[in-house]
Amino acid sequence: MSARDEILGRVRSALTTRPEGEVDVPRAYRDAVAPVSGDAMVDLFVERVEDYRATVRRCTVAELEQAVAEAVGQAQAVVPPGLDWQVPGAVADDGQSAAELDGIDVVVTAAAVGIAVTGTIVLDHRPDQGRRALTLVPDHHVCVVRASQVVATVPEAVAALDPARPLTWISGPSATSDIELSRVEGVHGPRRLEVLLVTDA
Repeated sequence: MSARDEILGRVRSALTTRPEGEVDVPRAYRDAVAPVSGDAMVDLFVERVEDYRATVRRCTVAELEQAVAEAVGQAQAVVPPGLDWQVPGAVADDGQSAAELDGIDVVVTAAAVGIAVTGTIVLDHRPDQGRRALTLVPDHHVCVVRASQVVATVPEAVAALDPARPLTWISGPSATSDIELSRVEGVHGPRRLEVLLVTDA
């Protein structure tokens, strides 16, 4: 018997012995995280995002456009077509190539969800978040997250997201320590992540 036949035989055997119907999957792990809510949850989100070397700035809705302008500064910015606020001097994404996006300094987007316990931001690429290349190629990502979009845990985030949409999960600036554990930033995405956390007040 070849190794291939042996492996396929084990797969066939496993398939014939699997239980019928629904399999009960324990979900007790969801309770393993201390519940947080309200201001404590938002504070935890900020703390965890900053742990990833991202910058967080809090602002109100009325202060948002000024905060975005300060985050962008004199850099050239690109924005997705459905952004709800103005970014001075920004160019709209009209399908620029990756090479063209590489020549742009900063991208400004909204977000779909923020996760407090992991400090993760999820984009589902609706019109205010743009396509994936838009958020991965420019070296600086300014991401606007409303406090009302922050949830406590990953299961809560998954429940709030549309599984049929493409999702990008962001935990801080792009970084890797694959080679000799030396941290290198900006390998697979933006080197800088700046989060503008908007309170609903």
